[in-house]
Amino acid sequence: MITVTDTETLTIRDVPATMQAAVYRGINDIRVEEVPVPAIGPGEVLVRIHSCGICGTDLKKIHSGSHAAPRIFGHEMAGVIAAVGDKVTGWKVGDRVMAFHHVPCGKGCYYCRKKTYSQCDTYKRVGCTAGFEPSGGGFAEYIRVMDWIVERGLVAIPDHVPFEQALWIEPVNTCFKAIHNLRLAADETVLVIGQGSIGILLAALARRTGATVLTSDLYVSRHQAAAQFDLHHPIRADKEDPIAIAKSLTEGRGADVVIVAVAGNALIRTAMEAVRFGGRVLLFAATQRSEVSIDPSAICMDEKSLIGSYSSSAEVQQEASQLVLNGYTDHFDLTRLISHRFPLEQAAEAIAFASEPKPDSMKIVIQP
Repeated sequence: MITVTDTETLTIRDVPATMQAAVYRGINDIRVEEVPVPAIGPGEVLVRIHSCGICGTDLKKIHSGSHAAPRIFGHEMAGVIAAVGDKVTGWKVGDRVMAFHHVPCGKGCYYCRKKTYSQCDTYKRVGCTAGFEPSGGGFAEYIRVMDWIVERGLVAIPDHVPFEQALWIEPVNTCFKAIHNLRLAADETVLVIGQGSIGILLAALARRTGATVLTSDLYVSRHQAAAQFDLHHPIRADKEDPIAIAKSLTEGRGADVVIVAVAGNALIRTAMEAVRFGGRVLLFAATQRSEVSIDPSAICMDEKSLIGSYSSSAEVQQEASQLVLNGYTDHFDLTRLISHRFPLEQAAEAIAFASEPKPDSMKIVIQP
């Protein structure tokens, strides 16, 4: 068995035959079940999960039925290596790690050459599983990490860094990729719509470029959370007009960049109106297929760019990982964004809670 000796240490003793896991059995149907601990093969490792964040994409899959059941979701995860397969080098039992569930081939395919890594065929394969069709597996006690992830997608966690900080490496990578691709300048103004945990990450990373960052959200408590990351230009979206404020602070032009960090097609129109001529609108949370009406002349004559960013990037993996690992002691303590923690046996309740965001709810974490 594995025992948790304190909130940050997992002591490896021996690996059991079965484990608890939150199994997706159909739309809105999550059941905590006893399942086999996944077997590992050559080049693979078994990781005992300490903490796994609930991501919005997990929730969309659970609520939409976009993925066939059964599956075990969860991909914002950190833990300890419990077993290593033959031919594994550089890793050993007891190592503290974070595992990406997607990595590109890195072998010169068309999309890797174009640095559009999330469209690489290898990237679209899921390389971590707790059983059933590979789907991340972090909502379980153990995950099997496949060989190509062990080679290119495991990140060592220093002893002084909490698992709750390390689980942010994957989501920070996705946000860092978006900000990196925007190529912000220090004289630009950025409006971030939505101040959930991802919106705060995007805003904080944008601020690190030197840009002026405005944050818009309905809830005072989320602006208070954002203020911990030196975001001091809040817009109360329930009482104030983000479009008018963005223009008033930019001599009537509008923001240079607007980031939509919340799902909701209506906000795309708001973003297009808040951005200046020649500015950029980035969609970050539009991860479900749908349709939206926009004015094409805003893109043609007004030269406003509507762009997207999805998932992580190998190009920024090292820099983003170090930002998180160093950030715990360098004013980027992301554990402050964790508002609620649930044990694995309450995974269904955790997912239901995360599905109905409250003013005081930010990142929800499941801890086996």
